Amino acid sequence: MNFQISPDLEKKLQKIKVKDKQLTEKVQKQLELFQKNYFHPSLRIHKLSGNLENIWSIAIDKNYRMLFFLSGKEAYFFDIGTHDQVYKK
Repeated sequence: MNFQISPDLEKKLQKIKVKDKQLTEKVQKQLELFQKNYFHPSLRIHKLSGNLENIWSIAIDKNYRMLFFLSGKEAYFFDIGTHDQVYKK
């Protein structure tokens, strides 16, 4: 599946790149996997509910998640953070 990254998320990813190269590599790996097979089990993709209805999540690792929404046949990633950071918005 094709995807885009929001400008705000791009800024967050640049900060992560400076601080945590290992997390950056995990993000890149998961995005490549998402593009090839967005239902791969290691992504742990799922639709959220409540005030995050119509938002989807993929796992970067045990703690980090990236959020996106679908627009036609394309995903639009807009946030990254720990489980608590992204789900409490």
